[in-house]
Amino acid sequence: MNFIKRIFEEKIDEFVHQQFQKFSKGEFKNRGLIRARRSGKEDIINTSAEFANELVRIVAEKLGSRKTKVTGCIVSTRDLKGELDFKEVKQFQGVKRYFIDGEISGNEIVALLKKYPQSFFALSFNAEDNELKIKPKAPKSSKTKNKDEEPKADFCKLKTKDKKIAESFVFEKPDFKQAEINHTFLITDLIMPKGETDFAKIREMTKRKGRIIRKGKIDEQEIREEKEFEA
Repeated sequence: MNFIKRIFEEKIDEFVHQQFQKFSKGEFKNRGLIRARRSGKEDIINTSAEFANELVRIVAEKLGSRKTKVTGCIVSTRDLKGELDFKEVKQFQGVKRYFIDGEISGNEIVALLKKYPQSFFALSFNAEDNELKIKPKAPKSSKTKNKDEEPKADFCKLKTKDKKIAESFVFEKPDFKQAEINHTFLITDLIMPKGETDFAKIREMTKRKGRIIRKGKIDEQEIREEKEFEA
């Protein structure tokens, strides 16, 4: 279940909280972009970068103890040396990109996701009937150079025959054929932890309160929903 569905089902957890840690108060448009298409028994799901770690975890859990070729990079401010056999490491302004090109098991990937939840996993690999491709770079702002141009859901791409995955992204209509959905995050309040004096912990523990506007088109039908949240 991705973080948007968790919010709409009121199942807020630590992963949802991590998604909003970088946001201040304000309105943030064109977030959590989704473009999905059903072709026979296969679903093709394209998304913006916000869903990358969740998609990686979904496919890694299907892979389990088996190994497969994994390419891409992990973007982090943490020192990950010794965790995996990285092909190359690049650094810019304290942010490191650990490039991967080798055989890794799904369990190893899941363990790293749990150990470094604030890192960005831009990894591409396959498991069973699931083919995941993510651009091997750090995510950037969803703004476009042309003000009239809509940002695209083209950072992550998953081909899958597991209909439950697609239905978690297009939960309004499980038997959809085509869907394009985007979200606006409206952050109205920052709820800081009481009694904490360590600035790093305050930043990590502060919750965001507001609402999400979900809108788009599913099989030519317009949708628009709002949901309040605190995470």
